This record gives sequence, structure tokens and C-alpha cells, in this order.
Amino acid sequence: MNRKLFITGAAGLTGAALTMGTELFAAPRKDKPILTLAHITDVHIRSGDNAPRRFRDCLNKIKGQKVDFFLNTGDSIHDASYDNVKREAVTEQWQIWDDCITEIKGYDIYSCLGNHDMWWAAPDKQDEMYGKDYVTKRLKIPNRYYSFTRSGWHFIVLDGNNSNISLDDEQFKWLEKDLEQTPANTPTLIMSHYPTFGATPILVGGNHSDHKKLKDLFYKHKDKVRASLSGHNHLYDKTFYNGVWYCCNGAMSGFWWGKGDKDSAGDGYYFETPPGYAILKLYRDGGFESVYYAHGF
Repeated sequence: MNRKLFITGAAGLTGAALTMGTELFAAPRKDKPILTLAHITDVHIRSGDNAPRRFRDCLNKIKGQKVDFFLNTGDSIHDASYDNVKREAVTEQWQIWDDCITEIKGYDIYSCLGNHDMWWAAPDKQDEMYGKDYVTKRLKIPNRYYSFTRSGWHFIVLDGNNSNISLDDEQFKWLEKDLEQTPANTPTLIMSHYPTFGATPILVGGNHSDHKKLKDLFYKHKDKVRASLSGHNHLYDKTFYNGVWYCCNGAMSGFWWGKGDKDSAGDGYYFETPPGYAILKLYRDGGFESVYYAHGF
């Protein structure tokens, strides 16, 4: 063991109020990443608790870290999913979201659908604001699940908002085909609102019920799949299994922009995770790094 590297890494962990996710034993890379990305999740934007200003301040802070684009794994608005939510509240929350992300005008944002984003209490299913189609329109994404390629990395965005938190049959067949058609050894990052694997589901649940099925598919394409990114649990977790980094990052909103409760380790924390975002570094050879930052707003 490189004692100097161990001490450096351990010292970084003492600054957990500022950063999390320091690698203790990973040798520093000399090559530059081909992509530097911001991962935001569970923004739960609303008018209360000065959330819009705090979110804007955080987005400006992220811009200073020279990212190429943003990945957003859902729950962009505070909530549209409960039975008592009215149209006016849904409209207001999406308008606040639109206003806030003008701070990053010019950056691409690739988003997932979160479970709190859909308005199921619309008067009927033909209402233009009902369900998933409206959310895909508001997030300006091509479909509820989709894929794209940037700088040699392939990205797959999933929709786990189906029976028992899973991929529907149509979507799973699409995923199989997408991975099959992706050229061999193409580094690939998977995104879903919900964790596909990891440690946090042991504590709070919330994971894909089809995680074994997904694990098997990822292993079949182990030359490609490098990372699986999620939110939902508002907890920081980085698990390495079968060559894949499973990163469930903490929420931008932390404890839903509130002070916390008896289990909160600090102001705004959900359990031991402060509100924040992650910076990802992706390398040409498939190398992947993720560091979680508490935003402090």
C-alpha cells in the first residue's frame, strides 16, 4: 500500500462537509478526461425554503467547474404525484424549474423521469398534463427512455417508473437491442432515477426490483457498461461490482430543502448525506470517476 496516497485520501475524507467519494487507493491519472459532467438529482424544486435561489446559486457554482453537460436523474419538481396535487401547483413548479435552469443556458441537460414528476391526478388520461408524455415535453427529452453518444461514450437513459420499479417489457427489449448494437468496448453509462444496484437500498429500499435481470445484462456486456447512475434515495453511495460503478448520489434538495429531522447528521442532511451534486470524469479508455460535493446553499 502506498502510505502517502492512503494518508492523502484519508485527509480528504475529513472534509466530508465539502466533498465525499475520495478514492483511497486509486492512483492519480496523468491523462485528462474526455468528458467532465455534472450529475444533479432530486432537485424537488418549489417556491418554499428559498429553494429557487439556492438551486440557482448551486448551478452557478457547478459552471465554475467547467463541465461539458449535465445529467439529471429525476424528481426535478417537488411533487406532482400525490392525489391532492392541483394543476396550478404542477404548473408553478415546472415554471420555477424552467426559470432556474436559465442559469445554465447553453448547456445540454439529459434527464430521467422521477417518480414525483408525473401528475397522475389530472381529470382524465387525455389531459395534456397527465403522466409521462407531459414530463418528457417539460424536460425537453426525446422519449421516456433514450440513448445518445458523446465523445466516444454511450449513454442510456431508463424509465423505472413502472410496475414495482422496473423496466416494462418493451423498454427492456429496447435496452437489450441498444447494448447489442453498441460497438464492442464502447464505454457506456446507464442512468435511471432509481438505483439498479448498491448499498443504499439495504437502508431505505427504492431500488429496481429487476436488479438481477439488469445485473445479468450488464455482465453480458461487461466490455461496455462502466457505470450506473441514479438518485431517488437522497443518499450518497458508490458501489463497485462486476466492473461497474453503481453511483447513487445525494439530492440537490437534501432533506427536501428543509432543516432535517432527528436522523439528520447536519443541517439539511438526509441521514448522513448533505445536499449536493456530483462531478463525473470520463476517460477515453473507459475510466470513470465520481466525486460528490456538498453544495452548502
